[in-house]
Amino acid sequence: MHNDILNKPNKTTSTLPEKKFRIRQHDAGDEILKLYNQIYQSHPDYKDGYLDLLKIIEKAFSNRPGHLKNRDLQKLKSTEANWFLSNRINGMSLYVDRFCGTLPRLKNKLNYFKRLGINLLHLMPVFESPENESDGGYAVSNFRKVAARFGKLKDLVNLQQKMQEQDMYLMLDIVLNHTSQQHEWAKKARAGEKKYQDYFYFFNNRVLPDELDKAMPEIFPESSPGNFTYVPELDKWVMTVFHNYQWDLNYRNPAVFNEMLDTVFFYANLGVDVLRIDAPAFIWKQKGTAGQNLDEAHTLLKLIKQCVQMVTPGMALLAEAIVAPDEIMKYFGTGNYLARECDLAYNATQMALQWDALATGDTRVMLAAQEKLLNKPFATSWLTYTRCHDDIGLGYDDSMIGNAGFNPAEHRKFLKNYYSGNYHNSPAMGKLFAVNDKTGDARISGSLASLCGLEKALNHDDKTAVEISIQKIILMQAHSFFNSGIPMLFYGDEQGYTNDYSYVDDADKNYDNRWMHRPIIDWEKNKLAAKKGTTENKIFSLTKKLIAIRSSIPVLADMKNLTWLNIQNNHVAGFLRAWEKERVYCIFNYSNQSTGISWYSFKQNDMKPQKLFDYWSRKVYRVGPDHEHVTLQPYQFLILEPR
Repeated sequence: MHNDILNKPNKTTSTLPEKKFRIRQHDAGDEILKLYNQIYQSHPDYKDGYLDLLKIIEKAFSNRPGHLKNRDLQKLKSTEANWFLSNRINGMSLYVDRFCGTLPRLKNKLNYFKRLGINLLHLMPVFESPENESDGGYAVSNFRKVAARFGKLKDLVNLQQKMQEQDMYLMLDIVLNHTSQQHEWAKKARAGEKKYQDYFYFFNNRVLPDELDKAMPEIFPESSPGNFTYVPELDKWVMTVFHNYQWDLNYRNPAVFNEMLDTVFFYANLGVDVLRIDAPAFIWKQKGTAGQNLDEAHTLLKLIKQCVQMVTPGMALLAEAIVAPDEIMKYFGTGNYLARECDLAYNATQMALQWDALATGDTRVMLAAQEKLLNKPFATSWLTYTRCHDDIGLGYDDSMIGNAGFNPAEHRKFLKNYYSGNYHNSPAMGKLFAVNDKTGDARISGSLASLCGLEKALNHDDKTAVEISIQKIILMQAHSFFNSGIPMLFYGDEQGYTNDYSYVDDADKNYDNRWMHRPIIDWEKNKLAAKKGTTENKIFSLTKKLIAIRSSIPVLADMKNLTWLNIQNNHVAGFLRAWEKERVYCIFNYSNQSTGISWYSFKQNDMKPQKLFDYWSRKVYRVGPDHEHVTLQPYQFLILEPR
């Protein structure tokens, strides 16, 4: 039947992209109906909602620009399992206003990224949000209007087109869980319109909210305790899981799903290559549960994925689900939908475990988590990172800490003290975020450089400490870059920006110390990256070198081809990346001391190399007998290829 569709002349399917769309439509139609039924079959508006869904799909493909339809087909021709698995994709996440001001100015900065080797840009939220209650742009008041401080929608389109001309990729966010209370839907709900009140979770009294609160955790216990906010105009309570100005959307209503799916396609048709789904774990609420990671949330994500795969198959979906390893795996899909839910997910566990290893000089907790992380399905990938706009959570399992021989409570207490600078001789200058006095939980804020000791070293004019901090920064980035997934730098880290304390003078930001690691870029300072001998030049050059090495080694593409090595040294972590006949060993010393690892480490997995070439130092090692070892200097890493 597929051949009949392809070969039969048809007025409505005259181009190859259209023919391919009709095939995908035929193949996925039953699955979309099945998933839709699982959520909405008992809803009174079920039939009309489903017909509207089909119309949204047709309209989205009809409106998709021809060059993007052709780009979809090119991506589907990737020689790898999926285009985003490539070792040649390297990203950076940034706030447009804090990086350079506006979207037109960002377009003029593309050469900066090209010089570094970055070809994927994640723009933190650029759509309209109230300045005094924006949550960094995640309280969206208009999903389709670029905030005036960034420019206009046409500026975003122009940027995307310029990026595409330079073989670059664009990633934007969609906030599925909530809107700003200043969104049109919220305003109409507050004005008394029943239709739009049904877009949110409203309650006439505190009876049910009190029941829900018993099981639902507080996301921001310091600044926004509880999960419900009183709306005096209506004498009702509305669900606000994040901040009191962010109203949670009610996905039990099919109209909400259809509105947000239409927004997904709006972003796709702007030319977005990766759509970052913010907080997907929260999109379904159920009494008696934490309101996170529920089966219905996964069903909704699978439904979105099948619709996206039908209309815009070149756009990948990224789950921003910062949850435990067992839960994060579910966002790639399960059962018949394995590798068919979200294409990408943040490897937040690995990120946090690297900070654990850096503080302790011990890799055992990190290694205890890897068995679960290796369960990621083939054809999906991680987004790997050492820092992002968010805090660093310590959400890995107590069992992982216990299996490494530590007391979980004391271990977490040490990490919080170490990175907040409250531990003897700690070089870190971070702060605790979202401290929960009830549970003792807290997360960590601070820039990569400041947490690695650079800020303190510069303050004390300690040249030795500066060099050690740079070694730590590059070690952390190297582990992120050579692991499985797309490495994502956070802007400023490529030049070693330390904490920016200007946020304390901004009334809209001073309640949230995460702004300390969201710097305002000084472009005069950035010129130091070209001046030999400066800290900025060292970090920029070494980061650029990491990217170049990653891009040059095909085996670093994510083909589910990572095997952890039995190093038998608690200070060192190592893994093998192997595909077909290619092999690369990646070894990382997290200790502040020199240490040795046996040559036997490289003779596992049926390998017996005679020589090893280190891409980083350009040095060739002759492999010795098992009882001898190779010495690693403090915070040294090796990227070794058998020769």
